[in-house]
Amino acid sequence: MRKDACSVIVNIGFGNVVSVSKIVAVVTPGSSPMKRLRDDARKQGKLIDATEGRRTRSIIVTDSDHIILSALQAETITQRLVEAKDNEASKEP
Repeated sequence: MRKDACSVIVNIGFGNVVSVSKIVAVVTPGSSPMKRLRDDARKQGKLIDATEGRRTRSIIVTDSDHIILSALQAETITQRLVEAKDNEASKEP
């Protein structure tokens, strides 16, 4: 199987996953610029709410300018990203 045929994914909470290769940034939602980013994405129809009704604790920015809201802490998602990349690197021949 070609390397680009399989995508590494990361769990962002409640069974929701995102392709690691599409993630540009994981940020905390508290600042005014991040609130504007969320509002702008909602207006453009590019907001994905994966919080299952819980408080937003992190915002994931993708390379397609989609904004994903998660109920997991940014540190938790970052740790999962590092683990996913490490696992992928260890599988390479």
